[in-house]
Amino acid sequence: MSLETEIMSRMKEAMKAKDEDALRGLRAIKAEIIKAKTEPDAGGVVSPEAETKMLQRMVKQRKESLEIYEKQNREDLAQKEKSELVIIEQFLPKQLSEAEIRNVVKNIITQVGATSPADMGKVMGAATKEFAGKADGKLVASVVKELLSK
Repeated sequence: MSLETEIMSRMKEAMKAKDEDALRGLRAIKAEIIKAKTEPDAGGVVSPEAETKMLQRMVKQRKESLEIYEKQNREDLAQKEKSELVIIEQFLPKQLSEAEIRNVVKNIITQVGATSPADMGKVMGAATKEFAGKADGKLVASVVKELLSK
């Protein structure tokens, strides 16, 4: 089942259940899918890889907004962002834990022969491909930096 089909199905369920939080998150995803399909080079189709990148971008945006709202003590807006975040994350692949990321990064460091923080670019290039859609880029970068600093 495509992401768009699943979103439409879940939207119907949310409407029937009168679940406004879920409906808001699902509508945001649907809007992004429509936007991606109408891109000049998309041809009316969104690849699964593009869908994952789109969802990751949406999660990142929600987390950044959430952080700002919490700093400004705007709990009402922060709660909306949290509820949308939960809905969007349901459609992403399971995220790896920090321990799992650490193990894979150690292997990548060995494979590319990195020995110092100057080699961070080589490691991050391989790590980005390895963790595509499965881990937060900031977390991966911090683990790489930490392991190369030892």
